[in-house]
Amino acid sequence: MSRPTARVLALLEILQAGGVHPLASLAERLGVDARTVRRYIDHLVDLDVPVESVRGRYGGYRLAPGYRMPPLMLTDDEALAALLGLMTVRRTGLGATSAAAADTATAKIRRVLPRPLGRRLTALLATARFTAPADDAVTGPGGRVLLSLAEAAWDRRPVEMRYHARDERRSRRVVHPYGLVAHSGRWYVAGADSISGQVRTFRVDRIEHVEVLSGSFDQPEDFDAAAHVLTGLARTPWAHEVTFRAQATVDRIRSQFPEGVAIVDEVPSAPPRSKDEAVRSEGWCRVRLRAERLEWIPPRLAALDRPFVIEQPGELRGLVNDLARRLTRYADTGPG
Repeated sequence: MSRPTARVLALLEILQAGGVHPLASLAERLGVDARTVRRYIDHLVDLDVPVESVRGRYGGYRLAPGYRMPPLMLTDDEALAALLGLMTVRRTGLGATSAAAADTATAKIRRVLPRPLGRRLTALLATARFTAPADDAVTGPGGRVLLSLAEAAWDRRPVEMRYHARDERRSRRVVHPYGLVAHSGRWYVAGADSISGQVRTFRVDRIEHVEVLSGSFDQPEDFDAAAHVLTGLARTPWAHEVTFRAQATVDRIRSQFPEGVAIVDEVPSAPPRSKDEAVRSEGWCRVRLRAERLEWIPPRLAALDRPFVIEQPGELRGLVNDLARRLTRYADTGPG
C-alpha cells in the first residue's frame, strides 16, 4: 500500500479482527515504523473509532469491546460469499428460526453495502436458481464475473465474454443471459448465443472475462433456466463412462470424487457373523462418473488409499498400472 489512507484502513481492518495487537506486529504488517503506526492510531481516534491502548507485557492496541464499524467493508467476493451462505440456510429449511434469522441477516447486510454492489447482489438474488446442492467445495467463478452476469440478466442487457470450452477451445461471443443456475457446486448461465444462434448453457467458471454491453434483449416467456441447464447437462456427450467399486466409506470417497463429479452408492453386503468381523470389515461402494479424459482418475484412486476394482472402461486399468509402475520406479530411484 502506497497511500497513508489505505494503510489507515488496513490498520482498521486488522483491529476489527479482534484481540490485542502489539505495536511491533502492527508496524511489520503495515510496512511502517512504530511512530507511524501511532500516528495512524491517532487518525482513527479522530474519526471516533474507539481504539484502546493495553499496557503490560502482552499489551498493544485493540478496538473497544462491542464496537462495530459501519458501513460494512466487504469486497465483492466477500459480500457474495456471505449472501450465498445465507441463501443456502434459507433454502435448506432448517427451521422457522433459521429461516427468519437468515432473512433478517440478509436484509442487514444489504442495507449497509455500497449502492452499486447492493444492486448487483439484488440482481443475483433475483436471477439465480438452485438445484441439487454439493456436499463438497468445488472451485467456483470469480465474484465479479458472477455479479456482472446477474446484473446483465436482471437488466436484460447482452454481454461479451471470453469462454474456455471443455475441449480447450477458446472463443469470444455475445450472449443474452436469461438466468443463472447453481447445480452440484457449479454455476451455469443459460442464454442466447451469438455463435450458434441457439439457447446455450455455459459454465461460469470457464468464463475468463465478461463485459456488459449496451442495448437490451427480449427473453422468451416462461423460460425456465434451471430446467434448461439440467436438460442440457443430461444430454452432454462424454467420452468415457467410468464405474469402479471401492472398499471405503462414502465420506472417504467423496474426499476424492465430490458429488458434482461422481455418484456413489453403497453396495449391500452380507451381515457380519461376529462383532470382530464387523470391526475388521469395511463396506464397498460403487462409484459412477462420466469423464472426457481418464488421466486424472488414477492419481485420485491412489490418494483414496483403499482397495478398488475397476469395472469399466478397460483403458482405465492400463492407466492405473502405468501409474503404479512409475511410482515404483520413483521409489526405487536413489539420490545421485
